[in-house]
Amino acid sequence: MLVLTEREQYQLGFEAGQELLNLHKIQAPKHIESWYEQKRLKHKKYVEAYLACPIKIDQDEKILQFIDNHILLMENRPNIFQHDDYHPSNLIAQEGKFKGIIDFGRYDWGDPIHEFLKIGIFTRNISVPFSIGQIKGYFIGEEPSDEFWTLYSLYLAMCVFSTIVWTLKTVPEDIDNMRNKINIFLDDHQYFKNVKPSWYK
Repeated sequence: MLVLTEREQYQLGFEAGQELLNLHKIQAPKHIESWYEQKRLKHKKYVEAYLACPIKIDQDEKILQFIDNHILLMENRPNIFQHDDYHPSNLIAQEGKFKGIIDFGRYDWGDPIHEFLKIGIFTRNISVPFSIGQIKGYFIGEEPSDEFWTLYSLYLAMCVFSTIVWTLKTVPEDIDNMRNKINIFLDDHQYFKNVKPSWYK
């Protein structure tokens, strides 16, 4: 098994970010409903289901308040092609070089920043250098804006509730593992007191 240095992990992530940027050049068909309307309604349904379920997350009221305070940022966001499961397990690398993307079965249309959600849930647990590289590659070496970080945090906050509901419905035996992942990214953001995660340096 090839073991990559932190610099090589960063570079691989950078290439993955560049490829994601290329993917996001595909615009949604005109008949697709606005991202804001789609996401707002999905979130509302997930929160209702979460409030009715037996599993609860610490400080969930604080997380819901953060969402309510920022949800209007989704208005007028771009509607583009989303892989919707973009993380290292769905990327192909050979000898440390990025080669391609697999598993487009969950593709969707919406805000390109939503694509970065999987970094906070999965990728940062696999490789922080790759995660930073993916973000920097997407922004062509520049630092992302405050708007990026706020929207990224908004989508992570929404994911708290959808993840609990989805896991209980489809793989209830995995609920403890998913709660641990949620707690990690909540700690990364101090329950969204900070929109930029602590691992991004």
